[in-house]
Amino acid sequence: MGTEQYLLYGPLLAEFVSSKIWEVNSGQSLSKHILAICVLRVLVYQLWSSYTNMLFLTRNRRVSQDGIDFKQIDSEWDWDNFIILQALVASMVYLIFPSLANLPLWDLKGIFYCLVFHMGLSEPLYYCLHRLLHTSYLFSHYHWLHHGSKVTNPFTAGHATFLEQLILCVIIGIPIIGTTLIGYGSIGMLYTHVLVFDFFRCLGHSNIEIIPHRLFDNFPLLRYVIFTPTYHSIHHTDMGTNFCLFMPLYDALGKTINNFSWDIHRDISSNAGKKGRAPHFVFLAHVVDVMSALHSPFVFRSFNSTPFMIRPFLIAMWPGTFLVMLAMWAKSKTFSFSFYNLRGNLYETWVVPRFGFQYFLPFATEGINKHIEEAILRADRLGVKVISLAALNKNEALNGGGTLFVNKHPNLKVRVVHGNTLTAAVILNEIPQDAKEVFLSGATSKLGRAITLYLARRKVRVLMLTQSTERFRTIQKEAPEDCRQFLVQVTKCQAAKHCKTWIMGKWATPREQSWAPPGTHFHQFVVPPMIQFRRDCTYGKLAAMRLPDDVEGLGSCEYTMERGVVHACHAGGVVHFLEGWSHNEVGAIDVQRIDMVWEAALRHGFRPL
Repeated sequence: MGTEQYLLYGPLLAEFVSSKIWEVNSGQSLSKHILAICVLRVLVYQLWSSYTNMLFLTRNRRVSQDGIDFKQIDSEWDWDNFIILQALVASMVYLIFPSLANLPLWDLKGIFYCLVFHMGLSEPLYYCLHRLLHTSYLFSHYHWLHHGSKVTNPFTAGHATFLEQLILCVIIGIPIIGTTLIGYGSIGMLYTHVLVFDFFRCLGHSNIEIIPHRLFDNFPLLRYVIFTPTYHSIHHTDMGTNFCLFMPLYDALGKTINNFSWDIHRDISSNAGKKGRAPHFVFLAHVVDVMSALHSPFVFRSFNSTPFMIRPFLIAMWPGTFLVMLAMWAKSKTFSFSFYNLRGNLYETWVVPRFGFQYFLPFATEGINKHIEEAILRADRLGVKVISLAALNKNEALNGGGTLFVNKHPNLKVRVVHGNTLTAAVILNEIPQDAKEVFLSGATSKLGRAITLYLARRKVRVLMLTQSTERFRTIQKEAPEDCRQFLVQVTKCQAAKHCKTWIMGKWATPREQSWAPPGTHFHQFVVPPMIQFRRDCTYGKLAAMRLPDDVEGLGSCEYTMERGVVHACHAGGVVHFLEGWSHNEVGAIDVQRIDMVWEAALRHGFRPL
């Protein structure tokens, strides 16, 4: 049903609103509690999902080191269907037994009896039914869907077929109905049981081990009372063991405990405080603005798995995000953001906690460079092979395209790469081979210079927009003598009013864009991208490449890029690592290497868009 599925909450909402407006059953309605519980349940799952995706906190506690890919995210997209189903079941029970609305607010005895019903009825019933679902027919027709998720996460808990969700309704409902029938039901018991039930389901599916092994060493019997994320994860790899809901006691009675459960749990728990697996490659990114900060994997997984765009719910979250930004500005560290695997190597994205506009504040330069330097030194200590600088982190005015750090630390083992050689190659290969003339703004920048010199060698006339005659002549002298005639300095956009190929390295206002003839294509390497004012022209996106098909565990979109696509500087760093090049790619772009880097990228499976 898509988003229309949430209309199923309509009758509950209508009943609650009518009870308030017309005072029908005022104070006697359970609808508000059912709706409130649904909201709180979603919040429990979301908070658990956010925590599990905070790689900077959980990387050494992960049970499975694999990442969650787009395929799994899509298959689990409607993970909250079971919450809607249980809300409808609860509302039908309420219609049949309206006296439930007269339950007291709280009864401590009810909590005790609810726990007894859960341990004595729900747990063994779930164990038996779960084992039954693993029989050949039921597994192939129903239970396979839940096990189709490669890596467990909180949303995996809700990813199941309709039959399984009906069974879960019975399992979660038995303690509530039983406690109510013996006269100890209460509203507080209803909230407590449902939310604690969800909490432990999220815990088991979290893939993050948070229960210390010392707890079981000191109190051995506890291992049969409460399961761990490790214990449940084993069930997804060895499906003939560890069937329990929350209590391994029933696996012990049924002789279905995996004998290595506690040893594996001890190993993972012991590694929590130790140095984890170091990535082979790091892409050092930064936040663009307040809105884009909400595109992080630990905010909303579904939002992060699609290209970034402004959506209404972001506006409501802006004030809180702004406060977090201020806290990050005051005191913060570079943190791990996301990861993927490629040919047995681990690739991570680290984020410098600075926003785009801060890079243009003169007094912020020193602090930003300090963060970048700390990230490079940290990568060097961890044994990272290549660290690639994103966008503004390699700004020429900020640190000379990375030369500042290489000169300051000449003994670095990690290779520092700005990736702009591949960025230049991507832009150049987008330009039609039969083009005879192009207009280039930002012509004296690092990228602009490389593009200019390359095109001049191809005998393409380049209209270089620059006010500095000195900088123009410096670049012109770098070109071969027989190619210098193709470089032409212009000081206004009007000079390109007959040219249909514009390469933009600087922002262009609507007036400046208006000088382009109809049908012009704007190639661009300006951050952030230009606003598309002209409807009779086309606009290229920032230089990017599609990752090789054998990438695993990738479930995040890189800012506005589509799935599986990364900025060219990111791809350039990956190519640098895969080729095993030993030089630092910083400072000015070596024009002689542009074709070589492009061919290497294609050879490794990268594809132009």
